Amino acid sequence: MSTARLAATAGPVLLRELHSHDDYAACIELQKITWGESFREIVPAAMLKISQRVGGVAAGAFDDAGQLVGFVFGLTGYHQRRPMHWSHMLAVRPEMRDHGVGRQLKQFQRELLAAAGVDTICWTYDPLVARNAHFNLNRLGVNVLEYVPDMYASTGSELHAIGTDRLVVCWDSSNRERGNSQHLMQCRIINQDGALPDALPADPCIGIEIPADISALQEQSVDEALRWRATSQRAFLHYLGAGYRIQGLCRAEGARPYYLLCK
Repeated sequence: MSTARLAATAGPVLLRELHSHDDYAACIELQKITWGESFREIVPAAMLKISQRVGGVAAGAFDDAGQLVGFVFGLTGYHQRRPMHWSHMLAVRPEMRDHGVGRQLKQFQRELLAAAGVDTICWTYDPLVARNAHFNLNRLGVNVLEYVPDMYASTGSELHAIGTDRLVVCWDSSNRERGNSQHLMQCRIINQDGALPDALPADPCIGIEIPADISALQEQSVDEALRWRATSQRAFLHYLGAGYRIQGLCRAEGARPYYLLCK
């Protein structure tokens, strides 16, 4: 069993692989807390345990009282004859979010895999969730591979009421933090107020605007959130299909965040 103790801003957490029945039960409970009781895609204890026997990762962050405050889970396999890991789930208890626990779990996952000779990790995230975009693109420095409309279809979770469009990203030893300096670059910003022009511009750099908080917007109006989903989907599919690459997420005080894409 691998362990590591790292410091989060909310206090120390112990990072280790799950190994007991209580660990697996706590992981299932945290999935319900995160995605809701109606979530149909919960990873059961048997799968968590079996994955660890074939190179997968099921690890948690524990507080000083031994409570599971976050977990990461993924499977290891091969892509184009090279080993790679698919990180399927990452969740942190609400009161511990924005304290670095998710980042520590990702780093711990990476260390476990590196020790096994696996240096490429892929996963997905919702492109409309600005905080996740910042974490993935700016803090971890991942590369975006593709945009997949409604990747997971209906899951039963209220969080997925506007569909499960996802960006597929990859993280390996070459990735570095990007910071937030991309906003200094000149670009044409589109998707403002969730509306797109009929003819999308072909500038060398494009900014695709997204809501600052899609969850709050969804609570206010599902229809409005769906409109943002539809227009952003059109923009991402168009520009990624035309050879543009996502450089990062730009955030400025008092303005909506936007993705920077350059050709």
